Amino acid sequence: MTELLHRIKVFVYRRAGREPDYLLLKPNQESEGMWGPVQGPIAFDEKLETAIRRRVHDETGMPSSGQLIDLQMPMRLTLGDEEIVEWCFGCQSLSHPDPRRLERHRASFRWAPFPEAYPSLEFDADRAAIMRLHTLLHAA
Repeated sequence: MTELLHRIKVFVYRRAGREPDYLLLKPNQESEGMWGPVQGPIAFDEKLETAIRRRVHDETGMPSSGQLIDLQMPMRLTLGDEEIVEWCFGCQSLSHPDPRRLERHRASFRWAPFPEAYPSLEFDADRAAIMRLHTLLHAA
């Protein structure tokens, strides 16, 4: 029997002048970690927006009251007997992250403009998501 799990990936951005910067996180791991967005599971009875705002706040210490952008590109993965659906969103940061909270959860973090953020992401799906977010932000 396959177990269906739902996860979120949240690409946090801030407006620093005309071009947005993106928050990149590197997990705490023994081996070399990969840069990526805020991510995590969605609880069984949790609404999507609540999960996004909770996860951003838990990992960064930032109130996630900024605009949420549905990137409309859910990704489906199968790993053994688990099927994972990842929901990708953009979330505007209206404040600064709490470095102490980020250091508890992550080995490293940084804000990066798109030309630096895009190639820093290891997974094709993450690069596609940040490209879509960047395009949507420029279209607005």
